[in-house]
Amino acid sequence: MTHILDHLKVPRDLQNLSVDQLNSLAEEIRSFLIENVSKTGGHLAPNLGAVELTLALHYCFEAPRDKIVWDVGHQAYVHKILTGRKTRFHTLRQFGGISGFPKISESEYDAFGVGHSSTSISAAFGMAVARDLNEEAFKVLAVIGDGAMTGGIALEGLNNAGGSGRDFIVILNDNRMSISPNVGAMSKALTQVITTSLYNRIKEDIWDLTGKLPRGSSAIRRTVHRIEETLKGMVVPGQLFERMGFRYFGPVDGHNIERMIRIFNEIKRLHGPILVHLHTVKGKGYKFAEEDATRFHGLGSFCPETGHSAAKKAPSYTEIFGKSLVELAEKDEKIVGVTAAMADGTGLVHLQKRFPHRFFDVGIAEQHAVTFAAGMLLEGLKPVVAIYSTFLQRAFDQLIHDVALQKLPIVFVLDRGGLVGEDGPTHHGSFDLSYLRLIPNFMIMAPSDENELRDMLYTALEYREGPVAIRYPRGESMGLPMKTGFEVIPVGKSQLMRPGKHVAILAIGDRVHPAMDVASALEKRKVSAEVINMRFVKPLDRVMLENVTRRFNHIVTIENNALIGGMGSAVAEWMSEMNIRNTSLYRFGLQDAFVPHGKLCELFDHVGLGVDSLADEIFKRLK
Repeated sequence: MTHILDHLKVPRDLQNLSVDQLNSLAEEIRSFLIENVSKTGGHLAPNLGAVELTLALHYCFEAPRDKIVWDVGHQAYVHKILTGRKTRFHTLRQFGGISGFPKISESEYDAFGVGHSSTSISAAFGMAVARDLNEEAFKVLAVIGDGAMTGGIALEGLNNAGGSGRDFIVILNDNRMSISPNVGAMSKALTQVITTSLYNRIKEDIWDLTGKLPRGSSAIRRTVHRIEETLKGMVVPGQLFERMGFRYFGPVDGHNIERMIRIFNEIKRLHGPILVHLHTVKGKGYKFAEEDATRFHGLGSFCPETGHSAAKKAPSYTEIFGKSLVELAEKDEKIVGVTAAMADGTGLVHLQKRFPHRFFDVGIAEQHAVTFAAGMLLEGLKPVVAIYSTFLQRAFDQLIHDVALQKLPIVFVLDRGGLVGEDGPTHHGSFDLSYLRLIPNFMIMAPSDENELRDMLYTALEYREGPVAIRYPRGESMGLPMKTGFEVIPVGKSQLMRPGKHVAILAIGDRVHPAMDVASALEKRKVSAEVINMRFVKPLDRVMLENVTRRFNHIVTIENNALIGGMGSAVAEWMSEMNIRNTSLYRFGLQDAFVPHGKLCELFDHVGLGVDSLADEIFKRLK
């Protein structure tokens, strides 16, 4: 059987197809996506919802000359397929393969690299301004969706672009979802399901009335015009955008290729800021993804016939955190949870189900989440803010000025701390120990297993001297028997995991148990390694450090974080401060480079954090 997709080499080939053929192609692409993503894992639901949109865009615009800037880059799989990467699509998110997000080094069609949300409008508008200053003529489009319009930077970009009067196009892919369902006033405005035909009918009736008014009725005409504008604001959700300087088109069915082509061809001839509002269905065409768009937003491999993912061996750290928080919240009514559009991804969905009135999803607005929590705390609540490590970076200023400066004891739970695997450099939580450690008044912890995570959460909620951060990795826990109850961990106290004689290995978080394996490997080479679970990056266990620097000539630190500013740096700073000269320090962690995507075992080997490579390197340095 001949497939249309097999004959497409570049996007301009789409122009040789009829609308019926484009619709057939859309179904082929959906089947192709399901088949491939079921093997590699990835962001399935958002891409299934953007198939017709992507086809219409590449049919009407001339990429790469015209710049298409994708927001929340997990919508761009179809774009990758149409722009020469179909034959490599089986390598999606695999080590050495193509990225799951737009990447400018990967293709000339990827106008801007993206992994975080809400950036497209600012980046694309910058390109539009540069185009005008360079006296060039091409179109610039920002394709934003999946809840990204709730992000502050998106609104900042709209404000700037709308007031400029420059030629600039925003395509709003409104699927009523980010990862978790959208929240907030913007979402409510966009999801008004009111057809434009109602507005057009009212408009025609009003102007029919106006045309019948006698000459000299200017005051009446002005009144009728005001009535029209009022009605327009009532029935057209785009009034907000028009007030910001955009000419608004929509809502439009984002799965109707013929209509989108007609609108896109029309707006190509127009000037000034334009916004096209599309309604799409996340997970379109695959019933399992349509029914559970949250789970199919991003997932590992699965069975395409049943939609079932591979069974987990142990509960994830995310799940353990979420359920532990519910246990604690049942005993303390002041505990509340805050997240930024990621109830499921952070585990707060458990609190949402048990205590919905104590759960707050603020949308893709990390800065707001932090300061919002600060206000809650000052009125007697105990907010737990759960955000991915890489996304909390966006709220760095708020962490300093609104929280740490005021010594507010907010608990920050950083999911996806360290390398995360196939999502790659935009999602690796590589920097949290570093960017949090430099902030005064912060206490920073990282558990080595699930039971320690439970105790750290309890310890953080009991601690009232300032903000606390707990970071833990993505994926399955150690699978240990779950203990009942909670215990307070003494602040700043490490834990001896294994005594030794020749070298001390100080490890933190998810590197503690691999450090035990390193010690076992060294033992086979007649090297006795002591292993210490640091537990705290701030404050450091100075008593322990004084002890090991007296007893050992060699100390090793291992962390799943950037070496610059991380746990090893903290130890080095302490040794310098204490003028320790008789002990050598060897630091292992993430070098000064962005780590690519791939399976975690591949990435740890790639960065030198695999057990065998660590044992080899430590053994060489001890000679």
